[in-house]
Amino acid sequence: MTTIVLRVQLVGGNHVDVTFEHEDSIDEVRVVDHIGTTLAADGAALRCRHGGRLLVLYGRGVAATEVAPRGAVV
Repeated sequence: MTTIVLRVQLVGGNHVDVTFEHEDSIDEVRVVDHIGTTLAADGAALRCRHGGRLLVLYGRGVAATEVAPRGAVV
């Protein structure tokens, strides 16, 4: 399982730091590609965690994503 911390820039200008876990991949590059492909699709939704809360990001509300270079931001 690969866990990545993302800083998500929302269309409204705010940002949120979330954790995304992908069960089928070990390579971070493939996970980042999966995130980009998912959010670019029509009706896209990505399940993430913010602290102890589970949340769903919808592609239409995301302007950009950044991968944390080291350690958790959350």
